[in-house]
Amino acid sequence: MALNLLYSNDRKGTYPNSWYAATATPLAPFAPLQGEAHADVCIVGGGYTGLSAALHLAEAGRSVILLEANRVGFGASGRNGGQLGSGQRMEQDGLESLMGEPEAAKLWSLAEDAKDLVKSLIARHGIDCHLKPGIAHACFSKSDVSHEHRYVEHLQTRYGYGDITALDAAALQAICPSPAYVGGSLDMGAGHLHPLNYALGLARAAAAAGVQICEGSEVLDIETGAQVRLRTDTGRVTADHLILACNGYLGGLNRQVAARVMPINNFIAATEPLGEEAAQVLARDVAVADSKFVVNYFRLSHDGRLLFGGGESYGYRFPSDIAATVRKPMTEIFPHLSDVKIDYAWGGTLAITMKRMPYLRRLAPNILSASGYSGHGVGTATHAGQLMALAIAGDGDGFDTMARVPAPAFPGGTAMRSPLLALAMTWYALRDRLGI
Repeated sequence: MALNLLYSNDRKGTYPNSWYAATATPLAPFAPLQGEAHADVCIVGGGYTGLSAALHLAEAGRSVILLEANRVGFGASGRNGGQLGSGQRMEQDGLESLMGEPEAAKLWSLAEDAKDLVKSLIARHGIDCHLKPGIAHACFSKSDVSHEHRYVEHLQTRYGYGDITALDAAALQAICPSPAYVGGSLDMGAGHLHPLNYALGLARAAAAAGVQICEGSEVLDIETGAQVRLRTDTGRVTADHLILACNGYLGGLNRQVAARVMPINNFIAATEPLGEEAAQVLARDVAVADSKFVVNYFRLSHDGRLLFGGGESYGYRFPSDIAATVRKPMTEIFPHLSDVKIDYAWGGTLAITMKRMPYLRRLAPNILSASGYSGHGVGTATHAGQLMALAIAGDGDGFDTMARVPAPAFPGGTAMRSPLLALAMTWYALRDRLGI
């Protein structure tokens, strides 16, 4: 890939100008790697995956060095919509068809573990990230509503999941009074939070547990073998085990992962505080994701702003006017906000897979990787870190279950990524607009 996504849209070592960064509890920078170092485990990437793996490994008595090219929580972990969703990214009936019912049931159980893990880490480490319950799924058409209601019944009857409720048009409007939506569901077992404060809280906990976190330490190359050796521009690490936790910022560090995990960009805007008008956007303090393929997702911040994510990107460069990119879908959902002031607008790079399921793999006997959360990473990435820590300790059941999910490579190789992405985005945008 010609662009280095670590730096192509952002200033090196600096968080984006997001509402999250503006309201985060600051964390002093960690020093870059210097000279020669050794650890039981080296982790590349300081987002949810890497920080969770580091924390769990350190608590199990392993020595850990975490290398982050920018700042902890710099990537998708500190920029996302903050939604802690239920289940996997693929719906359970789809997983049943793909994997069979026993494997799908294991994947559902792991997804419930992921939500519980996030909630327990926040409680155990006193992370102040405004965790609140509730995600509504809002539908644009009657056919979308019928599908959603069938799925709610499937989760209730097949999986015994009682925290989700089907909503007719009136019930959905009572939560989110947008003229665009005609029904949906409400999942009170899911939740939403301040994603950067959550990431910084994990970093504080990991450092307190003894993890050596090195920021400003981009990995330039990796030598594999009985031990792994990693080089940055200021030092080298030798480790018995390696965890790749880079997600959309992997670059050329591993071809097998890069073939199956594709970076894409997404965008969020934060309005000015809405005051009493906030009730015209959301009458309850829940998050919303809708049924559009290029999904719109939104919630109210703790200071009464609308945080709205959406908009289409046809390449790896962020658009010059991110606020305008997000304002378009935002005003389709909330026409009365056409003139609202936008105080912050930012982009971020996440990663998707062909099946929209995360890609967890053992790349070598002592190398594990997890990435490709496809917009479902708050819980799944945190959990993937724990699963990799357990696998290194010899308990690989959860990791191996996730690793059995098929993960076809994207066609065309990395050289075709950007044009294929543009083609796909154009098609799905057209499909959404035509309602097909």
